[in-house]
Amino acid sequence: MKQPSFALFAAAMAVVVTISNVLVQYPINDWLTWGALSYPVAFLITDLANRTVGPAIARRVVLAGFAAAVLMSILLATPRIALASGTAFLAAQVLDVQVFDQLRRRRWWIPPLVSSTLGSVLDTVLFFGLAFAFTGLPWITWAAGDFAVKMTMALIMLIPFRIAYMWWRELAGPAAAR
Repeated sequence: MKQPSFALFAAAMAVVVTISNVLVQYPINDWLTWGALSYPVAFLITDLANRTVGPAIARRVVLAGFAAAVLMSILLATPRIALASGTAFLAAQVLDVQVFDQLRRRRWWIPPLVSSTLGSVLDTVLFFGLAFAFTGLPWITWAAGDFAVKMTMALIMLIPFRIAYMWWRELAGPAAAR
């Protein structure tokens, strides 16, 4: 069985981050933007890449997704959002890959949950601080709401993570154990 494609993971990452960068510009209320609902999928993509093809490829997925998403975000979002998103994304996703890899031999749910949690903390602080500080917008409450949604989504994303990984393992056979 052929392993999941680097190009597939990188394309999925670019799409998710670009959509999130556009949606973060639209508040739902004083506590939340629409981007909070889509961005946690980026951690799912990184964690699936890490689990199925390893940390070296996962890092390449992060870099490719980062480059494509920043370019798309410059066109579809404001430059400030693009810069903040790129900085936060790269730092958070690199941390996610490293933490996941360190925990990969633990119970199946520990690596994605812990790495997504730590990555989300870093992403939230960097992104909202860079994108919205000194703008007069309620960025601290957006950051708090965003982080709460990221944690909820991290728990929810465990289900598709487990399903996708088990499906891949079944198709790939014994060589799939990572």
